[in-house]
Amino acid sequence: MEGAHENPAECSSSAPSSEEPAGSARGPEVLPREESEGCARPLDAAPKKLCGYLSKFGGKGPIRGWKSRWFFYDEKKCHLYYSRTAQDANPLDSIDLSSAVFDCKADAEEGTFEIKTPSRVITLKAATKQVMLYWLQQLQTKRWEFHSSPPAPPAAPATPAANGPTLRLEPEQEEAELEEFLCPVQTPPGLVGVEAALQPAPAMPLALQNISLKHLGTEIQNTMYNIRGNRQAQGIGHGPPGEDPPGSVEPQRVEQPLPSDPGTPGKDPADSPKPTPKSSLTANLIQKAKRQNTTFPLFAEGLTRTRTAQEKVLALEQQVLMLTKELKSQKELVRILHKALEAAQQEKRASSAYLAAAEDKDRLELVRHKVRQIAELSRQVEALEQERESLAHTASLREQQLQELQRHVQLLMEKNQAKQQVICKLSEQVTRDFMQPPSQTPVPPEVADRDFLSQQEKMEHLKDDMEAYRTQNRFLNSEIHQVTKIWRRVAEKEKALLMKCAYLQAKNCQVESKYLAGLQRLQEAAEGECAELLRQLIQEALQCEAREALAEGVELSPVSEYDEYGFLTVPNYEMEDLKLLAKIQALEVHSHYLLAHEAVERPLRERWAALGDLAPSAELKQLLRAGVPREHRPRVWKWLIHLRVRHLQIPGRYQALLSQGQVRKHPAARQIELDLNRTFPNNKHFTCPTSSFPDKLRRVLLAFSWQNPTIGYCQGLNRLAAIALLVLEEEESAFWCLVAIVETIMPPDYYSKTLTSSQVDQRVLQDLLLEKLPRLMAHLGQHRVDLSFLTFNWFLVVFSDSLISNILLRVWDAFLYEGTKVIFRYALAIFKYNEEEILRLQDALEIYQYLRFFTKTICNSQKLMHIAFNDMNPFPMKQLQQLRTAHRERLEAELRELEQLKAEYLETRNSQGPAVPEGCTSEDEGEGEA
Repeated sequence: MEGAHENPAECSSSAPSSEEPAGSARGPEVLPREESEGCARPLDAAPKKLCGYLSKFGGKGPIRGWKSRWFFYDEKKCHLYYSRTAQDANPLDSIDLSSAVFDCKADAEEGTFEIKTPSRVITLKAATKQVMLYWLQQLQTKRWEFHSSPPAPPAAPATPAANGPTLRLEPEQEEAELEEFLCPVQTPPGLVGVEAALQPAPAMPLALQNISLKHLGTEIQNTMYNIRGNRQAQGIGHGPPGEDPPGSVEPQRVEQPLPSDPGTPGKDPADSPKPTPKSSLTANLIQKAKRQNTTFPLFAEGLTRTRTAQEKVLALEQQVLMLTKELKSQKELVRILHKALEAAQQEKRASSAYLAAAEDKDRLELVRHKVRQIAELSRQVEALEQERESLAHTASLREQQLQELQRHVQLLMEKNQAKQQVICKLSEQVTRDFMQPPSQTPVPPEVADRDFLSQQEKMEHLKDDMEAYRTQNRFLNSEIHQVTKIWRRVAEKEKALLMKCAYLQAKNCQVESKYLAGLQRLQEAAEGECAELLRQLIQEALQCEAREALAEGVELSPVSEYDEYGFLTVPNYEMEDLKLLAKIQALEVHSHYLLAHEAVERPLRERWAALGDLAPSAELKQLLRAGVPREHRPRVWKWLIHLRVRHLQIPGRYQALLSQGQVRKHPAARQIELDLNRTFPNNKHFTCPTSSFPDKLRRVLLAFSWQNPTIGYCQGLNRLAAIALLVLEEEESAFWCLVAIVETIMPPDYYSKTLTSSQVDQRVLQDLLLEKLPRLMAHLGQHRVDLSFLTFNWFLVVFSDSLISNILLRVWDAFLYEGTKVIFRYALAIFKYNEEEILRLQDALEIYQYLRFFTKTICNSQKLMHIAFNDMNPFPMKQLQQLRTAHRERLEAELRELEQLKAEYLETRNSQGPAVPEGCTSEDEGEGEA
């Protein structure tokens, strides 16, 4: 855009004089960054101002039509202001370009284009097509520069947050991308920029039509301001006779006024520095009149100085830059020396304290203090290293996404180029068809000439239309490219803000859990009035719900009452201590989920989304161990169940079993009915009176009792079927899931009346605990604690009553694929997870009380999974089978011995006969007397 090129001499003249007071009206003005940098560059590198006359379509009634307006662009606010003339003090209105799109209609009048904002559509018309393309291209560039410019620095230094990678394009790359769509348009001389402001405004057919009645007050202000400026200029023309004429003023003496802020139109620009005493009074008055009359914010005029002054100013500015850089380096050196001196002083003080210590005990304490400091610094270094690795991993993921998007853009560009080639070929073919018509019957020459001329005229029109559409297509492609870059930048900012919000929520949960844990410890230690105060604080903390919203309107995601499968997040225990513990555990779970969402959950979801058809493989095994996302879990479980029971599945089998149950009542129906109300009392799907889950569970259990008459029903099957219903939601799928667990995954006799296989697994678990966790088993053996009362139920219902749902379903994901070995792995991992806490307890009663609920305190699913599948290795299936075989033989031998003792007792009892002690009346006699 043609603009007022400010030479270095003029830039240097705008600097404030040391003699002027700081508070005067002619004090230093803050130049824009582009203008201040332009002073040190050559004249041709100065920034160009976007301004010029355009016709705007508007008005109402009889005065509706095109109106000539002066448009100028504000760099800071990304607004396009417009007024009636370039000399108006106040603009009529402005157009917000930050969210606007631009369009040129091929079928519209030449030079017409549109600016579409979310609130309105502005139709403009330029003098020529070249001016229109120039304005569209410049507006695109200004909008992109506004969005890609860095934000203003904060007032105080803040801790840097990982806001994600920023999108930056080099100027050469951006120009190359722009040339791919639309070649840069040459600046139309005299039609845009400050040169256009020096020319008179375009004449309109009616003077009244060019007046804006909508902004009548602004029009009156501008008119009065121009009249006042003209009167002052006329008064200056009749100066004293002894003064020099305006033309005799030396050009070097005239100072150029600085451009005012476009964001505040109507304000006069700041006064320029005082001229030298040699300037005449007439020159001062003329300069003042020019400042009052010329109120266009982006219009500046001035005269250049000699080449010698420019060279001097450039040399001085380069010297200032060199001195500034040297000063910065010296300051950095001084700061480093200060730090070194401070470290040396601290070391000297520590050495003095060590030498001044009277006893070895004091010196030893000083050494221990230093060792603790070194250990703390080492931990900080490890934490920073872990954070660096996580950031590097995140950066690599962002780089992959960016490469994928670039490939997609390249494909679209190639597709667009191919379409343009097809259009060109078709247009050439149409041209050849018009130029070479098929042979027809001879016609008169006059008719043939007329037809040829008409066809040639049509062809010219079609060529014009084709060229217009081609230009429109190139511009629209450029517009789409620009808007896509802006949208991508905004999406990255939004993603970074969401990650920061999740991180802050996780930290909030951690602080709240630490607060509750501190209250719990204080309650155990405090007595009297303090205990009552602590009880009140705990009650308030348990009733508190994070439902407040941020000032910006973004709502937090607090710990909800129920999780995604209907389980109570904070169980309603009767004891206050257990309530507090449950609240702490819920906060820890929420914190771990928020912190691991971006680093773990999102990559896992992407891997599952890209997996495609399921097939047994090592990759699928690792994915199932890591956990299945909720949206994929029903599909994956159905595939795993079908893999287990495909040899048992018969079409219509489930409905046939239900029909059989309606005809005849099963003996286990009464026990099933009793256990329905005791199934997951902390789950809303089984406690709500209007829920359909209890009826579904009843039908699934009755159908299974007819499917497997040898078992019928065993306590624990209700919870297995309930978990399957919560995930699969279909009765038939839940039924086959129960069949798969009981008949194919678990060993035989696991749910029989004797529970033989269940007892065998408890003995196998004892051996594995002795092997993997010898310290824990020695501690429990010292206090004579038997773990089977706890672990027996774990194996029977696959942890359904023990773990929170977030961890429980991950266990089931691997269990349905790998089998019972997963139960042993997680049972060992649970004890390993809480080993240190159990070792601290020194009383059998405390250990039993802790074991009642300690599984609910496990919050970190990633840590538990790592212990189960890494720390417990090696864990061969062959060893598990050998242990099961050995313990089954011992158990069966014990059972045979017990049966033999029972038979001997019954035989001895029968041989003695039904003897009745003396003095006692038999039941038969008593009934006879009655």
